[in-house]
Amino acid sequence: MNRNNTWASWPDEAGRFGDFGGRYVAETLMPLILDLETEYSKAKADPGFNALMDDFWTHYVGRPSPLYFAERLTEHYGRGRIYFKRDELNHTGAHKINNCLGQLLLAKRMGKTRIIAETGAGQHGVATATVCARLGLSCVVFMGATDVERQKPNVFRMKLLGAEIIPVTSGRGTLKDAMNEALRDWVTHIEETFYCIGTAAGPHPYPQMVRDFQSVIGREARAQILDREGRLPDAIMACIGGGSNAIGLFHPFLEDETVQLIGVEAAGHGLDSGAHAAALSGGAPGILHGNKTYLLQDEAGQILDAHSISAGLDYPGIGPEHAFLRDMGRAEYLTCKDEEALEAFQLCARLEGILPALEPAHALARLPDVLDKIPADGLMIMNLCGRGDKDVFSVAEHLGVKL
Repeated sequence: MNRNNTWASWPDEAGRFGDFGGRYVAETLMPLILDLETEYSKAKADPGFNALMDDFWTHYVGRPSPLYFAERLTEHYGRGRIYFKRDELNHTGAHKINNCLGQLLLAKRMGKTRIIAETGAGQHGVATATVCARLGLSCVVFMGATDVERQKPNVFRMKLLGAEIIPVTSGRGTLKDAMNEALRDWVTHIEETFYCIGTAAGPHPYPQMVRDFQSVIGREARAQILDREGRLPDAIMACIGGGSNAIGLFHPFLEDETVQLIGVEAAGHGLDSGAHAAALSGGAPGILHGNKTYLLQDEAGQILDAHSISAGLDYPGIGPEHAFLRDMGRAEYLTCKDEEALEAFQLCARLEGILPALEPAHALARLPDVLDKIPADGLMIMNLCGRGDKDVFSVAEHLGVKL
């Protein structure tokens, strides 16, 4: 690593995190990408833009989100002290609105009137539709047909907010396919359209931009744990799909080498089953959706279908900064199977009175493993990035309960 010898200084001027990231887009999109990078750099340096963001975060989103001591889970495992960063308490029920707010204020600043987005679990779609309604912008959401079926409450919420939902039937009808269609739409509606990407992936500057907007999670958590405990945590962890909630938590801690960074990927039916979404644990470097990163692919480089019980983790890739942190040894990435996530979902509900989304339930399932990696009196923070209202019908079906 030679980027000024600091973790937080990446990406470089070409939008690369070491070997990963970059821009791999059609020539017709390159002027838009370069314009977006220029406008984002200007907005970042504008005190007025940052003040507007802070005002919305405080009075619309409801930040800062609490840092909650999970006392009963801590007692259950009998070691360490477990804290939840409760981003599921944000307006719309997940971390997604942090990023949507930043991107759509930028879109409005750029004079864009039509917003497109992709969504898997629906939380990014809901957050995009919510902010579009607030800012008076047209909203089109691409969602895989499979996800439309398993996330009906979120589909209805988006429609109530005025969004047009376009079901995507290509492939397996999940997040990858929705992102493909959104990119195709962007190419054909260049002038008036802004593409609001929901995770820390895509062509530069999206991975950096999404990370920056989501880093409010880690900045708050860092200040809150110092206030509560008087020291930094021994470990922080989050679930990983594309990786926006995790990189938002990780980034403000990157230079704190004593803090372990742990992501949890969706292992689906198991890494050996071929039905999983663990790109770091079971994939290889390749190019998809405008960036180089770890992907699930066959020997010919064709992208494989991903599987997870969680629609938000059902993606065959990973954000390029996570690929970099993994290869450089700064972060560790574990996996969790569907049935383990279901068990953790129920345990958290019974012990803490909190219904987590199926996405962070994957990280919850690995709590005992992480607690074994830190001292008996160690501190750990887990990002509870979404609430489980959206997953109640899906969980009931998997548990054989008829509602």
